[in-house]
Amino acid sequence: MARVLFVCLHNAGRSQMSTALFERAAGGRHQAESAGTAPAERVHPEVVEAMRELDIDLEGAQPKRITREMAEAADVVVTMGCGDECPYVPGKRYIDWDLPDPKGLPLAEVRAIRDDIARRVEELAAELPEGES
Repeated sequence: MARVLFVCLHNAGRSQMSTALFERAAGGRHQAESAGTAPAERVHPEVVEAMRELDIDLEGAQPKRITREMAEAADVVVTMGCGDECPYVPGKRYIDWDLPDPKGLPLAEVRAIRDDIARRVEELAAELPEGES
């Protein structure tokens, strides 16, 4: 079972969607966690709404700050817009996804970001070896 850490700036949009969609795509074969370099107080409302359309409830999700321990525990770290603020742990696989921040965007644009993330996490879940950890 592989552990994936999704990291963005506020842990209130991209990384929250990525974690939820990855867990759905992985179907229990892998684990995911999310964090941010400067966490917001709550998940962006437009993200909550877009995910609710897929029967995923992020209303109670709490953004959290990334720690070095989180990065060390992960097999794969997916970064989205946090730049040099993400901790670097030698030997870890890093992937950078260039995705816009959904904060304040119209729902149609948030859906497009969500759907892009869904495609990416499905590919990632499919390529990870099940014995990795």
